[in-house]
Amino acid sequence: MAKPSATVVEPETKLVSVRFILALLLIIGGIAWMAYYYLGVRPDPDVLPAPKATPKAIADLGLWNYAIGFGALLVGLAITAHPSTPLGRGRGVVVGMLACFLIGLIWICTFYVFSNDLTPLPVFNDLGQWNLGVGIAFMAVGFTFATRWE
Repeated sequence: MAKPSATVVEPETKLVSVRFILALLLIIGGIAWMAYYYLGVRPDPDVLPAPKATPKAIADLGLWNYAIGFGALLVGLAITAHPSTPLGRGRGVVVGMLACFLIGLIWICTFYVFSNDLTPLPVFNDLGQWNLGVGIAFMAVGFTFATRWE
């Protein structure tokens, strides 16, 4: 006697969840923080003497602004690896993993290619050797996606 075939019905998952909105806010906030610092607050290194940057609270942080910005961006990306977000299930995991790996690799390769003169590259010129840390951090976020791959 043949067994009846059972159909597997996957529960419907929402496209937008609280976790996904939080991740988007962190990603956009991190990028906005770095852009605001680089374009609005950061003193121009070509002008001597350097003018006083405003707002002083953000200007005093210096390179920590990049740590805040990249930290928010990378934490936001890591949060999207959860199955309740679109990048945390199905093909999204592979897309997120490969994108993070490639961005990290391209970041490091770009740094090495232009390491003699980083002045024409925004953000790269301020970070110096910390560009290696940024590239490795993107690859680490790629590994958070890799743990979700089935």
